[in-house]
Amino acid sequence: MNNHENPSNSTKETAQTDNKNLMAIAQYLKDGQFGHKKSIPPLEQWHPKHCGAMDLKIKANGEWWHEGQLIKRQSLINLFSTVLWKEDDNFYLKTPVEQIEIQVEDEPLFVNQVDEIQIEGQTYLQLTTSTDDVIIVDEAHRIFMREFAGELRPYVQVRFGLNALIQRAAFMHLVQMGELTENAQGEAQLRLKSGNLLLQLDS
Repeated sequence: MNNHENPSNSTKETAQTDNKNLMAIAQYLKDGQFGHKKSIPPLEQWHPKHCGAMDLKIKANGEWWHEGQLIKRQSLINLFSTVLWKEDDNFYLKTPVEQIEIQVEDEPLFVNQVDEIQIEGQTYLQLTTSTDDVIIVDEAHRIFMREFAGELRPYVQVRFGLNALIQRAAFMHLVQMGELTENAQGEAQLRLKSGNLLLQLDS
């Protein structure tokens, strides 16, 4: 008689656990006051135990995959994005009772809209993500450039150490709002102004 565990049974049990964890988080968010698309729970006040990892991956192109299946429900992605947490360069879904590690290829948030808004007579850059985060560019939410997979990409600081990739169309809109110059090395440089903050981005 073979006493070794059947690998297919182990995989099936892991998948069932992942589905249970994911649905439990979704139900918690829906039952609480955190279902509104712009409401972020006080994750920094929660200190749950680590509960392992689940097969959830946010790809560099913005797609969310769970158990090898593309998550197509944007409302579900919006919901889970409110409990994204980063700690020691690892990414998690976090609730008051559990913290489950997930995989993120680059960054978990993605800017797809750029606007200029007026606040107390000053013009600010406002960035909106595909999961309905609204970010006013300021000292705590700066735009910066960083390399990923051999390509220099633009990002903005969002919250809890999380950044958002500024997608190509949105970045081209930023270029139109800014001023293109050259740095001392003769390389293109984009200057952006948001309130009193002046940003200089080398490409």
